Amino acid sequence: MKTFKTMLKTELKLSLRGMDMFIFAICVPLVVLAVMGIIYGNRPAFSGAGYSFLEQSFGAVTTISICAGGVMGLPLVVSDYRSKGILKRYKVTPASPSMILAVQVTIYTLYAAVSLILLYAEAVLFFGYQFRGSFLSFLGCYLLVIVSMFSIGMLVGGIAPNTKIASVAASLLYFPMLIFSGATLPYEVMPKVLQKTADIMPLTQGIKLLKAASLGEELGSVIVPAVTIVCIAVICTFASLKFFQWE
Repeated sequence: MKTFKTMLKTELKLSLRGMDMFIFAICVPLVVLAVMGIIYGNRPAFSGAGYSFLEQSFGAVTTISICAGGVMGLPLVVSDYRSKGILKRYKVTPASPSMILAVQVTIYTLYAAVSLILLYAEAVLFFGYQFRGSFLSFLGCYLLVIVSMFSIGMLVGGIAPNTKIASVAASLLYFPMLIFSGATLPYEVMPKVLQKTADIMPLTQGIKLLKAASLGEELGSVIVPAVTIVCIAVICTFASLKFFQWE
């Protein structure tokens, strides 16, 4: 445990020094929420809706940090550590390669947690946001989305032969999901054709689940997104464990 804490402290300092994750996981979601709040405010999400556009979009915006850490940050760090031989060298130290991966997952989970807290504070203080659902259900769904997205990142980072390919693969996953899944561009304002395309993306299913949880809807109404997210988490976790390359 002492080794884990020491590594966590060191890696977190390095992450914050780089500023990339601070910008994309903390600052970007806050800016996106502010823009949505200023443009749409408390207008109904659609004609006859009993909730506002901001209430409907809150769950979606919270996934930006998850996507940044799990799909972009995690695979790049893992592939970089492998290419530099860091994972290999850790095999002969008390800090196993598994521990450094656990440290990275913890760091990106912390980013997601801080982002969620700040987004909620911003929404309540500046836009009068009211959370309609159960906090416990929302946090459970939020954790499930984290596991799912992180499993994708671990799979990409685990099998990519080098950092360059990992970067390309992560970018091809990250940017389309960030823009078209509903995390930044609201899903409801997309054309029907674009919505059908977005439904293929894993993050879109996670956003549907979080929206239902934040609005207090029956989670049974989003059983397909829930099953999809669970399947992605199981498949990618199994594949990443089976095919992960330490060297």
